[in-house]
Amino acid sequence: MTLMERTTTARRPSRPVAVAVSLALVASHCVAIAPSAQAQARRGGGPPIIRDAEIEQLLRDYTQPILKVAGLSKQNIQVVIINNRSFNAFVADGRRIFVNAGALMDAETPNQIIGVLAHETGHIAGGHLSRMREQIQAASTQAIIAMILGAGALVAASRSGQPGAAGQVGAAALSAPQSAIQNSLLAYIRSQEDAADRAGVRYLNATGQSARGMYETFKRMADQILYSSRHIDPYMQTHPLPGDRVRALEGLAKASPHWDKKDAPALQHRHDLMRAKLFGFIEPPAGVNRRYPISDNSLAARYARAIATYRFGNVQLASSQIDALIQAQPQNGYFHELKGQALLEAGRPAEAIAPLRRAVQLAPNPALIQIMLGQALLATNNKAYADEAVKLLEAAIQREKESPEAFTQIALAYGRKGDLARADLASAQAAFVRGDLSTARALAARAKSRFPVGSPGWVRADDIASYKPKAPQRR
Repeated sequence: MTLMERTTTARRPSRPVAVAVSLALVASHCVAIAPSAQAQARRGGGPPIIRDAEIEQLLRDYTQPILKVAGLSKQNIQVVIINNRSFNAFVADGRRIFVNAGALMDAETPNQIIGVLAHETGHIAGGHLSRMREQIQAASTQAIIAMILGAGALVAASRSGQPGAAGQVGAAALSAPQSAIQNSLLAYIRSQEDAADRAGVRYLNATGQSARGMYETFKRMADQILYSSRHIDPYMQTHPLPGDRVRALEGLAKASPHWDKKDAPALQHRHDLMRAKLFGFIEPPAGVNRRYPISDNSLAARYARAIATYRFGNVQLASSQIDALIQAQPQNGYFHELKGQALLEAGRPAEAIAPLRRAVQLAPNPALIQIMLGQALLATNNKAYADEAVKLLEAAIQREKESPEAFTQIALAYGRKGDLARADLASAQAAFVRGDLSTARALAARAKSRFPVGSPGWVRADDIASYKPKAPQRR
């Protein structure tokens, strides 16, 4: 469910079935995201996804208390970061919350983004996704009936000998039901937004957190669209009117006993580092320098500048800047990760190994770092590292089962060891996760020929070789 306010555009009355399509596009949580968002993004059919161990861990820490009180802690709900600078977040399939990098960069406090995540959790816990699908499916049926009735009216008017009246009667019969259907569905969407707001506040109260950040976020958004929405039909908006929604949320938030509660300093520090990291990687150097001028000696500012320095080619200077970060926080595994990443991307994999090994030791969920370390080990072309790379990558795949990078690297490691059957199988798995089914089937067939018939490897290869995607369900 998007947090951006949107309006719908009326479709031509000659295409009444398009009502459902229009509303499905407005309610982006109902459609369009494939089972593997990462795979779709790589195929060019979806938004570009950001993967980062530090940011994902912080977002897990933000969401876990919320998911627990919402009764969703056992459903493995993930937060997926979209590489888009606008402030937006939505849910798409009941198991993922999508949040734009821009929302993380613009949220000045943890509480502000936690409020957004609590709101989106409200949509999942409220079953809004499946209910909206039912509403859209019902609207499609009604739209088809409207089309039939409209066509019937056209025929009746034509037979009456009044061809001029035929167009007017038919158009009215077609457009009037569409308007009612569209308004009904949009009202339903607005009620979902209100319910998600209320649920989000309940979750924040239950976890002892303030709803001030949630209120501040929606208030800022309402202020930004106030002028543009002044002349818009309130029934044609996908969310409640900004003023009404913010006033209702303000009353709920200020009634909380936690209204004045601040984020813990340690959490704010991690939030500041996350924002700095995103600015460093996404913004051009001039933008980073404006945001974090050299006069700003905070750790976050130094982090952003070090990232920007290495991104634009000065690895030697960046290395010294990262060393200073490590000296300030020796137990911060993500500073060690950054040093290893900078060295690896500079073509110095042997030097990247030590900091990446340290990062794996320090980070709480190091799967993504393990993949990078495996890549560094293999990039040295030293066969002595093959066993270590396999062990690391096997551990990473236990958590990252949809990572083509992990499967690609472990295929290289198996190849170094001369294990061609497992190398082919891993390559097939990489292609499968990327969505390249023809390549996946060909590699899996070759892997089958190398494994003993009926062995675990043969069975996995056979699953890929014989895989047939399900036909999309018609709505």
